Amino acid sequence: MPTTRPGRVWKELLAGNERFVSGAPQHPRQDVERRETLAQGQNPVAAIFGCADSRLAAEIIFDLGLGDAFVVRNAGQVASDSAIASLEYAVAVLNVPLILVLGHDACGAVASAIASQAAGADPLPPHIAQLIAPIVPAVHRVAGTAADQPVVPSEVDASEVGKEHLRDTVGELLARSEILSDAVAANLLAIVGANYRLQEGRVVPDAVVGMAEPVADSSHGR
Repeated sequence: MPTTRPGRVWKELLAGNERFVSGAPQHPRQDVERRETLAQGQNPVAAIFGCADSRLAAEIIFDLGLGDAFVVRNAGQVASDSAIASLEYAVAVLNVPLILVLGHDACGAVASAIASQAAGADPLPPHIAQLIAPIVPAVHRVAGTAADQPVVPSEVDASEVGKEHLRDTVGELLARSEILSDAVAANLLAIVGANYRLQEGRVVPDAVVGMAEPVADSSHGR
């Protein structure tokens, strides 16, 4: 993928995802020559910040090769300090023109965030509670409850919580990182928030910031 325009990079990612969905991946740039070339340095075309879920292997989903993507992952794609720092490195040092924030349906972190807000819910281990805390506001917005009020987990649409959290994450990256927000303002960076459908393998864009080119919705009848 020899381009640096975010719109073109995004189209290349979608094309790779389409090959994955159709069962015809090319497995590009995975040979010995590519490996040896990359030993001298890297030049990824995109940074992908995704959930750590084992089903969200970015290089496979987008039919990418070695060195194509700078990948950052944690449970629930939560904008932690380490994740933001890693993305800043990708933009400021590696000059990637596109950050893709990748969520998915049936997310365990989202389910834990919803369950944690039920009346009488058992306290979570401290590190897990800290991790899912940024997802909790989305839970209450979808449930229509105040932050200090319990929710009924069975009545909360987890897919809607996931989408809300995805948009929150994109917004938080911009709000907390001057490097990222300045790059977007200078038209050097675009950020796309997208959801991955586990059953069909398709990636569907949801939130787009800084993309000059129009972003097609590849949901095929969402």
